[in-house]
Amino acid sequence: MTDTLEFKVFCFEAYRNEKKMTGSDVMELFKKYGVLDYIDKCFDVLHTQGRAYLIYDIDMYIEARK
Repeated sequence: MTDTLEFKVFCFEAYRNEKKMTGSDVMELFKKYGVLDYIDKCFDVLHTQGRAYLIYDIDMYIEARK
């Protein structure tokens, strides 16, 4: 597994657990707003951040695209 893929899985699971969502719901949300592409593009910066910041950042990314 690549570092980027492993990090995407970490972000996905952290978000799912924090928001108490199903995996299907998170995947639908992430696809709708391009979150996985965002994580991929910003990996160099994001992977240095903590779990709470990542969840906040994903929320802000989604909110900006609504």
